[in-house]
Amino acid sequence: MNRSDNQFARIAAIVGDDEELGFEDCRFKYCEYLETSLQLPCDVTGIEDFRWEEFYVLGPGDPDEYKSLRKVRPSYKDKFELLEIEIDASSEWMLFHCEDIAGYVRRKSDGKEFYLGLSEIKAVDKKSKNYQILDDYSVWFANSL
Repeated sequence: MNRSDNQFARIAAIVGDDEELGFEDCRFKYCEYLETSLQLPCDVTGIEDFRWEEFYVLGPGDPDEYKSLRKVRPSYKDKFELLEIEIDASSEWMLFHCEDIAGYVRRKSDGKEFYLGLSEIKAVDKKSKNYQILDDYSVWFANSL
């Protein structure tokens, strides 16, 4: 069994058969699993640039403006402390407002707090159980939309 087979087996053990339950039911099951399995707080960062950053990271955005906006907006380059998760919370920083589970985070550099999509963040410590748990959730979420 390869790495992705192991991952899909772990995901199936959490949500069961997606075809029978549907996305919303699986999302609730996944949230219950995350609430009991994640060891919080934990340090996280963005998997890739957040939606608002694309104009600056991939496009023609002004680097000075990007630097200024990063002071008041969350960036995938920031380190955060994941404090809790909420199934019904949403924010302008989440790519999938109503579908994703929200992670309530505090930026380590200045203490600013945000809700970020759990599928858009990863644990900083790649050897931690939280890293695998969040990675599995991101893979499930990306394949379930």
